[in-house]
Amino acid sequence: MFKTSLSIISAALLSVSSHSYANESLPYINVAAKIDGKLDEAVWQQAKKIKINNVTWPQENAVSPVETTAYVYENGSSLFIAFDAKDPNPELIRAFYRDRDAAWNDDLVGIKIDSFNNSLSAYQLFINPLGVQQDSIENELTKREDSSWNGIWDSAGSIHESGYFVEVEVPLRVLNFDDSIKTKTMAMEFVRFYPRDQRLRISNMQIEHANNCWICQMPEYSGFEQAKQSSKVALIPSLVASKQQTRDIDGSEAGEWQDEDNVEPSLDVKWAITPDMTLNATLNPDFSQVEADTGQLSVNNSFSLFFPEKRSFFLDNADYFSSHLNLIHTRNIAAPDYGIKFTSSKQGHTVGAFVANDDKLNVMIPGNLGSHVVSFDKKSENLALRYRYDFNSKLSVGTTTTARQSDDYNNQVISLDSKYKLTNNDVFKAQVLISDTDYTQAFVDELCDGEQGDCQKPSLPQCEINSDCDLNESTLRVLNEDDQKGLGYYLNYEHNEKHWRAFTSYQYRDKGLRSDLGFMSQIDFNKFLAGYEYRWYGDESTWWNRANWYTDWDITHNDNDELLEKEVQTNFSINGPLQSRINTGVEHRKRTGLRHNEASLAVDGNTDLFTENNLWTYMEMKPVSGVFTSLNISTGNKVDLANNRLGEEFRVRPVINLNLGKHFELRFRHTYQTLEADGADVFTANLTDVRVTYQFNLNSYLRLAVINTDIERNPSNYIDSVDATYKGLSTQLLYSYKLNPQTVFFAGFSDSGYQDDELEEITKDSKTFFMKFSYAWLM
Repeated sequence: MFKTSLSIISAALLSVSSHSYANESLPYINVAAKIDGKLDEAVWQQAKKIKINNVTWPQENAVSPVETTAYVYENGSSLFIAFDAKDPNPELIRAFYRDRDAAWNDDLVGIKIDSFNNSLSAYQLFINPLGVQQDSIENELTKREDSSWNGIWDSAGSIHESGYFVEVEVPLRVLNFDDSIKTKTMAMEFVRFYPRDQRLRISNMQIEHANNCWICQMPEYSGFEQAKQSSKVALIPSLVASKQQTRDIDGSEAGEWQDEDNVEPSLDVKWAITPDMTLNATLNPDFSQVEADTGQLSVNNSFSLFFPEKRSFFLDNADYFSSHLNLIHTRNIAAPDYGIKFTSSKQGHTVGAFVANDDKLNVMIPGNLGSHVVSFDKKSENLALRYRYDFNSKLSVGTTTTARQSDDYNNQVISLDSKYKLTNNDVFKAQVLISDTDYTQAFVDELCDGEQGDCQKPSLPQCEINSDCDLNESTLRVLNEDDQKGLGYYLNYEHNEKHWRAFTSYQYRDKGLRSDLGFMSQIDFNKFLAGYEYRWYGDESTWWNRANWYTDWDITHNDNDELLEKEVQTNFSINGPLQSRINTGVEHRKRTGLRHNEASLAVDGNTDLFTENNLWTYMEMKPVSGVFTSLNISTGNKVDLANNRLGEEFRVRPVINLNLGKHFELRFRHTYQTLEADGADVFTANLTDVRVTYQFNLNSYLRLAVINTDIERNPSNYIDSVDATYKGLSTQLLYSYKLNPQTVFFAGFSDSGYQDDELEEITKDSKTFFMKFSYAWLM
């Protein structure tokens, strides 16, 4: 009996143990393959042959239904990979001409490379059958994938009667690695995505789902003895020309157009000081972004909206600055004259630093019930430092420092963080930070709500909701000199198995904490959260392939132990045929409303506690090649933040992405939101975002973007006076040509306008013609 039990236990332990792979060598061949997607050169017969035959998602290690082979070698300066992807039905291959990083739903082949072999991050390079590139960096510390990274590498693909070929050349200079070691070892995974009725992820390795670190499980490949990263310089001069027309609209009268012509040369320099150290500098940079942001509705929302970074100077090696909390959000820097950035990674030491000035000062004033952004036309200096030491693949410790200053204003943050992987299934994260902030009188004046603008803090003021009162939460946060120094910390623990995971976290931010170079919209709170998730795996006999049940409970108080929010939520999702997914959930939440006396930060006795119940459903499907549809619906009780009462909210957002042929794409997104209270409408909001793209080839496209906002309010159902109508319309026509991520040409036109109660129609108040050209010289 004892021997039988021991045998069963041993078998169980073996079944859940991580797969180990012998270190394999990649051949060195002093030949550069021609990257044309034909796979017809003799050099590929000498390359290492790697089978990609194991389905790792949605199943765990199932036999692949299609045959895929990768051929790999290096020549000292580049890594060469060729993929032979067989397909029994090549007419079903999903492949379209798209912009870079926009083909993730297509058939794909690619490689993940952990160039330091430290299980902390991996380059991801994927290619569709037409040669369209997707690349990103997977960060094991933050569990995020950053698709904003754009390396310069070459690829080509071709579809044929038996499937498709893809050829890739990755110059080793785009990878960070330690070239002080003669024989270098990198962890790699070779992957194919096969989207049909299911979207299969097929790999050359087996992956244990109980171990949520997939990078840690990648096989090792050795070689690269001739690989060196000499000190190289990239010069990227740019020229931006624009003609902008603006006019003031006073009531129903539109003023004369005012013209402003602008021609700005700039220079970006990237210097590989050593193979492990890189210096980026930019002079008179054009830090404007070409692509229009996705439209967002901001009605009935008390916290600031988040917009991601899209500018290349900040995106390069952005993962070097990552920590558990978002302490460095570079969208805060609007219009700098210069920027300098240094990054380095060697033998476990990772360093990132940048300094940039700014012609503008944008600062978020956080609170526990809302936040407010103030902007000034004054110069500021911005500094960020990040250091991380990786003791091994299980333990990392890092520190972050940020500083912003302008005239008498300044904000400094110092943080210490760590991630410790106790076992393959258990991960603990921690971060602590302190801050010191000084505001000027200009902040107080900018935040005043009253007509007089006199924000002197009286002893016992009474400021009723929506009254003409100078004081509000943001003003009080600035005025309170006792809140200039702050403390915060974050703790997180997670246990993960194949079929389930449990997690808990605790976050504390006192009332003086600020992170003005980061994105921190809420302070003066402590939040405890605990959750659980269970997963089911389908097989060939089930119509579904994965199912998931999730639940969590959290409770939030302020520094004075007054309740801000208590919430429980649960949802169930299932993945089915036609790459479909249905996720349905319910939420029960108790939360505070607005303060009755805005001159006091007290919560108890100064706010009402409301109960929100919400039911939501999300559905998506990719039924055929080139079609994506989704629908998000939610309904339930919602606090009307403009009038401090409970209302009934309904929200629906359909999304349709449609490809017509290989070159034409239509993306449509619409948000419809209504709120009713006291038996009458409060508002009805519509936001439509339409983007039409014609992709001429791998390098160029023409895109039209139209974003339309339409908000109708019922003034008789508001405490304060509001416009009954607000309509906004912005358009952009953009031509783009990209030889590579740094050699680009853009030309376009954009305009915007609005309508309120004093205007009879949408009236344009801004027009811009623009052109940008940049060229990358690698020296």
